[in-house]
Amino acid sequence: MATAQFDRSSGILLHPTSLPNSGGIGTLGKEAYDFIDFLVTAKQSLWQICPLGPTGYGDSPYQCFSAYAGNPYLIDLEELRKQGLLTSLELEPLKKLPTNFVDFGALIPLKMNILLKAYGRFLGIFRKSDTACRVKKAQFEHFQKKEAYWLDDYSLFMVLKDQFGGESWDKWPQEYRTRDVSTLEGVRKEKTREIGFHEFLQFIFFGQWRALRNYANTHGVKIIGDMPIFIAYDSADSWSRPEVFLFDSQGRPTHVAGVPPDYFSATGQLWGNPLYNWDYLEKTGFRWWIDVLKNKLTFYDYLRIDHFRGFSAYWKITYGETTAINGEWVTAPGKKLFAAVKGELGNPPIIAEDLGVITPDVKELIEYCDFPGMKILQFAFDSGEDNDHLPHTAVPNSLMYTGTHDNNTIHGWFAQAPEQDKEMARRYLKIQRTSNLHWDFVQGVMASVSVFAITPVQDLLGLGPEARFNFPGTLGKNWTWRMKKSALTANLGRRLADLTELYGRF
Repeated sequence: MATAQFDRSSGILLHPTSLPNSGGIGTLGKEAYDFIDFLVTAKQSLWQICPLGPTGYGDSPYQCFSAYAGNPYLIDLEELRKQGLLTSLELEPLKKLPTNFVDFGALIPLKMNILLKAYGRFLGIFRKSDTACRVKKAQFEHFQKKEAYWLDDYSLFMVLKDQFGGESWDKWPQEYRTRDVSTLEGVRKEKTREIGFHEFLQFIFFGQWRALRNYANTHGVKIIGDMPIFIAYDSADSWSRPEVFLFDSQGRPTHVAGVPPDYFSATGQLWGNPLYNWDYLEKTGFRWWIDVLKNKLTFYDYLRIDHFRGFSAYWKITYGETTAINGEWVTAPGKKLFAAVKGELGNPPIIAEDLGVITPDVKELIEYCDFPGMKILQFAFDSGEDNDHLPHTAVPNSLMYTGTHDNNTIHGWFAQAPEQDKEMARRYLKIQRTSNLHWDFVQGVMASVSVFAITPVQDLLGLGPEARFNFPGTLGKNWTWRMKKSALTANLGRRLADLTELYGRF
């Protein structure tokens, strides 16, 4: 049964980068607040997002420069303009960027240059003596001290990445790669302003995020956050804490993460993330994991952990392999980890992404943790295998989705599905018109026994494969989709609200 903190409800999956505005990327600004207002009107209680970290190679929110930091590209510049840190003229270059997709290559240098100007003005307030300026300075200094346990290494890491032309840290000169104490102290003294810039970005990001989440919570909307089980190799975490990972003496991975051939890829998925040194983690009482989870749970109401099965066993691939085919399953101490987590954090509101190759040991771990898992309605009609993704066969302690950020849209899936799968979907969901089938799928997840029903906004809007957010195992054009400004209409909200009431999710 679902635990008490998971009450029967429903919501929408929409990553903030996909929100509409004229600034080249969705932000934590007005459009995010408007989206929450739509959720309230549509009687939705949940907003699910992808990870909010600073994106690196491939612009994936699942490959971030830090397990802790926020993505500065999501900062609302209009709010900084209102605070006097920017001018309207300085925001003009971003208005020339496309509005129907995120052009990361053009966006990043433009936005970072604008944020640098805001930082210069922010430093100016430190020289003023009025009360408002003193308060702002005190807030910033409090943030620096409170978050120093991750912020110090992250800010230094980002400054060094800039210094070495964006190169991955394993390509830096040895004294920087191996964190020579005197070398790093020299950088801290010489580049105080540059380090402060990255601290400023985090201060602004988390200030805006807290305000947005507070607005959601006070309007009855809870946030489902997300985190990848593995961190990116090119990250402040792997650079500053190499002992946590399976690295050789030069700081390079001996083995990397991925998954074997599956629904998404015939050669598996070679993620390339470093694997954990579970022996070290267990000896230290899983301190690293407990600290990360404690941090994440302060920013979200619920936390989905991607690839949860990796806590039971993970796919271990020798570094240098070109595909994920030649790997092996290796056991991980998941029960010991979550016993330690629960011992310190109580019963955390964690959601286990339990898709893919799910073996009895994985099911045993999830039952031991009593975390809700995931069901995908698209998978329910796969005639090639038995599954428990049908609305009536799912367990209550689960989340039912029409699809996830990795799936094709409903209309895209249906167009490509084998005829026998289409026929089963037609019979089960009583589909009358193909043009309207996304509503049949939405109604299917709403009617399910699962405690949460989640619909990606692309499916709510009935969009085709052009709106797919990510195609696993590929690079290019992923994570770029954006919603049109006028997409979420009042009629759409009313129709969703009616279904929500009908199936007891409000």
